[in-house]
Amino acid sequence: MARQQTDSEDGDETIPEIQGQRRGIRENFARLLKVDDSRVMTNTCHLRSVIVSGALGLGLLSQTVKPVIAAPAVQVFDVNITERQVLSAQDRWCKALLQISSDYVSGGITKAKATAADAIDQAYAFQFGPVAFKPTLTTGKQTFRTTRAGALAYFVGNDPSFPLDTGFALTPWRTCKVENQVMQLSGALAITMGNVIFTDANGNLTSVDKTWGFLKEPDGRVRIILHHSSLPFKP
Repeated sequence: MARQQTDSEDGDETIPEIQGQRRGIRENFARLLKVDDSRVMTNTCHLRSVIVSGALGLGLLSQTVKPVIAAPAVQVFDVNITERQVLSAQDRWCKALLQISSDYVSGGITKAKATAADAIDQAYAFQFGPVAFKPTLTTGKQTFRTTRAGALAYFVGNDPSFPLDTGFALTPWRTCKVENQVMQLSGALAITMGNVIFTDANGNLTSVDKTWGFLKEPDGRVRIILHHSSLPFKP
């Protein structure tokens, strides 16, 4: 006698125990997933595999798998220039100038030129391109010194390509003081305007009007990208 098909939704013949298991699994599965029981029963092919595994299948369905998320590697680039950094850069410029002058007295042009070359590399941004440098005592076609060689010649002279340069830093300077009238800070850029006052070995004062533009690089170093200097107007 043919066995009666009692579970028309699944389309196969089962014994009462299996039917009870299916109904129980459907109810638990629907409750866990918070969906309507009728939607679960339509996925009969998935339920068959769950019935075979029995209680183990129910245990797997009740587990929540949480992905492991690693902590991100954070790198902060702070390129905002500060007033303190600008003042420090100005102070280093003055100290470098006095050191060039001192080395010229103690070791001649060779020592002074080596000191000046290192100071320019530290203070100015010539390694990245032209600098807007207009020194105090320049004229004609060589008024603007956009190259490292032009800047070096201005500070220590002794370069046939710049015959009018006598070396501003070779003067026996004793003091160098910056007096800012304006300081503007915008992101990585700072602009200052004011006076730089020098005192030589005889106590004579020289004051120049000076505008500087400073740029803070990603590594934190502050370098000059603009330098304009002139003697005060005398009516």
